Amino acid sequence: MMKVISLEQSVGTTLAHDITEIRPGEFKGPAFQKGHTVCEEDLCRLQRLGKNHLYVLDLEADEIHENEAAAILAGALAGPNVVWENQPREGKINLLAGLDGLLQVDSATLAAFNMVDEVMCATLHNHTLVKKGQLVAGTRAIPLVMKRAPIDRASAIARTKGSVLSVKPLRSARVGLVITGNEVYHGLIEDRFGDILERKITALGSRVTAVDKTPDSAERIAAAIRGQLDRGCDLLLLTGGMSVDPDDVTRHGIKQAGAGAIHYGAAVLPGAMFLVATIGAVPLLGVPGCALHHKVTALDLLLPRVLAGETIGKAELAFLGHGGLCRDCPECAFPHCPFGKSI
Repeated sequence: MMKVISLEQSVGTTLAHDITEIRPGEFKGPAFQKGHTVCEEDLCRLQRLGKNHLYVLDLEADEIHENEAAAILAGALAGPNVVWENQPREGKINLLAGLDGLLQVDSATLAAFNMVDEVMCATLHNHTLVKKGQLVAGTRAIPLVMKRAPIDRASAIARTKGSVLSVKPLRSARVGLVITGNEVYHGLIEDRFGDILERKITALGSRVTAVDKTPDSAERIAAAIRGQLDRGCDLLLLTGGMSVDPDDVTRHGIKQAGAGAIHYGAAVLPGAMFLVATIGAVPLLGVPGCALHHKVTALDLLLPRVLAGETIGKAELAFLGHGGLCRDCPECAFPHCPFGKSI
């Protein structure tokens, strides 16, 4: 609760609001911030500021100040590789990425957290690539003083699954590229896929260690896949032959190579004919031809998640549909656009 007391009675009490100091031409701002505990040394300065009475907080046992509440909330929300400093401003604390990686947000738990009265947390989108030190979320207790019960309830919700926020580092993969297609294999047209994919892979901290070109032959494609696995590749990207034409046999080659759990088709435009599969622990990504003509496709949404250790299955491909429609803007602003963003 808030009460008015004389300056002489204020030592040891907590200010309920900022006290502004103005020195013309020199300074204008808070001389004392709300939440500050008044000490003997403050009294002379407060008198010079014309303060003979103060509004102070007198907290009951079941009440909590916004700054203390914010620290409790931040501690509950922050998971692996999310950091914060216990220096709240007006009941708000920023949460930052502790390393370069992929932000993970448990959106359902976040919504449940935000359903609690008098607390809030706002985040970047799930699966956003972030850099160390980048702001990923902010949380605050909304009133200056509140009951402890909502803070305890919100904190318990945030910890339901361990945490709401985390950042997963991207592994550095040894990537194999299998470029399929009779025209490229026989030199009738120049391959453009290799350079495009290598730039995307390198930008995410991995490197291409093997490149094979094959004709439209399931047997030759399967042999190339097995050869790259034998050479130590731990992520394979295959291009060409991903549509539904009779001579598009890349999917058959992937199956012949021993791939299990093959999922063909993503709820993304461009990139609907994307494929994911695994051979043992090695992910295989089938990249459709649209990646030649569009700067951003399903590959750009899923490759970081694969490098962060996610297993992509049917459900993950289906959930991409919300936000998975590219506007094909004349000047691409990805990732600063709605493409790939979902709740």
